[in-house]
Amino acid sequence: MAQYLSHAGLDGARLVPLTPDASDRRYLRVMPPAGTSLVLAVYPGPIDYARMPFASIAALFTAMPVPVPRVLGHNDALGIVAQEDLGDVTLQAHLPGIPAADAHALYREAVTIIATLQRRGAELASSAAVPYGLAFDIPKLTFELDFFATHFLEGHRAVTLSATERGALAEEFARLATELSGEPRVVCHRDYHSRNLMVRDGRLAVIDFQDARLGPDTYDLVSLLRDSYVGLEPGEVEALVSLFLTLDRGPLGFAGGAGRFRERFDTMAVQRNLKALGTFGYQASVRANTAYLRDVPRTLGYLRDTFARRPRFERLRSLLAPHLPDI
Repeated sequence: MAQYLSHAGLDGARLVPLTPDASDRRYLRVMPPAGTSLVLAVYPGPIDYARMPFASIAALFTAMPVPVPRVLGHNDALGIVAQEDLGDVTLQAHLPGIPAADAHALYREAVTIIATLQRRGAELASSAAVPYGLAFDIPKLTFELDFFATHFLEGHRAVTLSATERGALAEEFARLATELSGEPRVVCHRDYHSRNLMVRDGRLAVIDFQDARLGPDTYDLVSLLRDSYVGLEPGEVEALVSLFLTLDRGPLGFAGGAGRFRERFDTMAVQRNLKALGTFGYQASVRANTAYLRDVPRTLGYLRDTFARRPRFERLRSLLAPHLPDI
């Protein structure tokens, strides 16, 4: 680190560790004696920035434009990428201290960004950009559902699934993955929630976008409105879904109309919430990081509400309920 700071002319800068995400990257705020602070993403080893998904996606999002931090430089040998400092205030942290009307305005902005991402993502489609070569296909969606069974049920909850239960769950997971993989595909941030939206000068900026790929047009909206870290009132969720249905998404339509979109939203929510539980279970049981366990009750609550609203998931609910009485 001292070598990087010296080469960048930042000798004497103060380093402040930032809250890590669930990856193996570290983030540091660099505060020079004079001048503007910046943030360093520090990877566990050398990088090839030009070939990194982050570089391709940052360029794509900037061209849309979707508000993302500017890349200020990189050192491949040291595995460091320098970025614009967007501050410390995530949408999650910002919400408790503001009036409901201001919170609603920020969520409207967040929903509008999703529409821009989808519309401009379609217009700028190119095989040269990383997201267009990756998709939430059947294998990827199935992997995430299996990850839930392995790391949340068996790992965190110490459930022993019988061969019969595993087989029945596999059937339901396959049905869910097949349906979602066949939905209209758009560019998705992939982790679009209140911890990855920064608030600066009253506006939003998007971070942690390096895993962007093609996926269902409901994916990012579900991530935002069925957020494991912030719960929204049902009326607010409905208002924001209704807003999304009115926004300009270019040639993209809503096959089957608003009612069908809401059904697809709930289907995506089931997969996304199970995937989140798998991540939380993995963090707790494999990485001994229990911080995410506080978000489990809200995520299970989303599943409970969706299952109650959509009887089509009754078999999946009945398979999970003996091990997850919360649903």
